Amino acid sequence: MNAKENLSPTVRAEAPVAGPEQKEIWGSDAIAAVLRTLDIPFLALNPGASYRGLHDSIVNYLGNTRPQMLLCLHEESAVAIAQGYAKASDRMMGAVVHSNVGLMHASMAIFNAWCDRMPMLVLGATGPWDAAKRRPWIDWIHTASDQAALVRDYTKWDNQPASVPAAYEAILRAAQIANTAPRGPTYVNLDAGLQEAKIGALPPLPDAKRYRAPDSVLPARHLVEGAAKLLSGAKHPVILAGRVSRSESAWKQRVALAEKLHARVFTDIKVGAAFPTDHPLHAAPPSTFLSPDAAKLLREA
Repeated sequence: MNAKENLSPTVRAEAPVAGPEQKEIWGSDAIAAVLRTLDIPFLALNPGASYRGLHDSIVNYLGNTRPQMLLCLHEESAVAIAQGYAKASDRMMGAVVHSNVGLMHASMAIFNAWCDRMPMLVLGATGPWDAAKRRPWIDWIHTASDQAALVRDYTKWDNQPASVPAAYEAILRAAQIANTAPRGPTYVNLDAGLQEAKIGALPPLPDAKRYRAPDSVLPARHLVEGAAKLLSGAKHPVILAGRVSRSESAWKQRVALAEKLHARVFTDIKVGAAFPTDHPLHAAPPSTFLSPDAAKLLREA
């Protein structure tokens, strides 16, 4: 089965109670609308006041569907869920973390996703950025001049948009970059004031297809043919299998390649399974250090 098939939500979404028709459009409604264009199935979150506008719009503007909120008890759990979902499905989801304190909680899990090269869209919030609109004390201690600095060393890209059109661009660009190999987390920080601003009519949504991640780069044909020739002539080939996809067809192709070359295969205990460990060509159990026999095989390659 294709990893992207049959991934509709398995948990019934809690829908809001029907109320009067909404007549006013808020900045957070526009942000929610652009999130839906990305076809992100879930947003894992631990609720916080800095993004109460977005929370309200996910519930009352989108009906808590596409994306559906997954309520968590800690930001680290929320981001870890997004990482695990990407690993299992090869599909990106989102996480939302509250201001600077939530981002600090989430930072370890964001680092894990960065090391694991798993795509995710992390949304945060701050402010209001307009200091005149901040509540005494509480908004001040939850606002940072450069909030993304907390995670900039282990995210692929970050942005803090100052308008609805800029938020459209930032979210679409963040998703594009997160899904571009080598994949990883991106972070968009939303001003609380922008979320809670009345904006009149919903600005036209950009075409999300324009922000699709590019296809993987392929080597030139003559280079592939040259590599095949070298491998075919090798007397003691060894394959060091590192990061691989979860595709069943790719799994079968790796097995077929090893069998065709009669190559011994080593796999890494720190990444996903790349080769059947009970196959005769699997040289040694996955481990952190090579055994003497495994090291001998490598020296003879």
